[in-house]
Amino acid sequence: MYLFPAYLPTRVVLSLASTALFVVASFPAASWAVDVPDPSDSSSVPLPPQPDPARYGPIRTKLHDWELTVGGGAIYEPSFEGSDKMEVSPIPFVSAKLFDRLTIDPTGLELDAYRHGPFTFGLLVGYDTGRSEDDGDHGYLDGLGDVDFGVNVGAKAAVEYGPAEFYGTINKTIGGSDGLRGKFGVEVTQPLSQRFIVGLDASVTVADENYMDSYFSVSSNQAAKSRFKEYKADAGFQRADFSLTATYLVTENWAVRGKAGVGLLLGDAADSPIVQTKTQPEFGLFVAYRF
Repeated sequence: MYLFPAYLPTRVVLSLASTALFVVASFPAASWAVDVPDPSDSSSVPLPPQPDPARYGPIRTKLHDWELTVGGGAIYEPSFEGSDKMEVSPIPFVSAKLFDRLTIDPTGLELDAYRHGPFTFGLLVGYDTGRSEDDGDHGYLDGLGDVDFGVNVGAKAAVEYGPAEFYGTINKTIGGSDGLRGKFGVEVTQPLSQRFIVGLDASVTVADENYMDSYFSVSSNQAAKSRFKEYKADAGFQRADFSLTATYLVTENWAVRGKAGVGLLLGDAADSPIVQTKTQPEFGLFVAYRF
């Protein structure tokens, strides 16, 4: 699980899910590639190992029994979903993949339960860190109360088509918001050279009434204690996200990754009086090492 402070909002978990998946996919167990000299050419000399972009490709790459990756970095993002105040948060992480099926990383646990050709179906266990009144600047969220921590259980289905992966996830939060969310998107990963890889991701998230109430509604009781007017957020589209990642393979074991993205709050989430700005930018820089 992520070694993150409990106050990190849900979008950190979502955005870091791609980061954690990058870390796991970044270091599939593969042989250190060394060119074998041609026996008929006495002048041929073995070349030193070079990074293999295939090792940093999608999760479909075949893995051995286990992997362990450690790393860290920082993310610059809004202090809560809808905030116009940006803050920097340190991000340490540890991740492992066991038996080519089970991934344990900062976002939780993912089990690939079924695979057939390009199709994968997996089971998910994670968490929702909730939201604290203290997340707002100068008491902005005072009177709204805290959204408690909750455990997420869900599933993921994905289909690969060339360098693209089309995916959908659904997660139910037990405790906290007691909400249900679905996310649908496409991710494209493409090596541009032996050492440089870029990735594009686009997704949209829908949420049920429980989730929208917890994070975007203002009840009559909350309105009496806070600066906000009463507001009811119904189920529907919650946000759309777009991101660009760039990965540089320093060696076979070391990699550096940068990320820039933007989220756009939609529907009743965007219209909530709690929201200071609908546009939610995000920037991150990470370093990872595979043992």
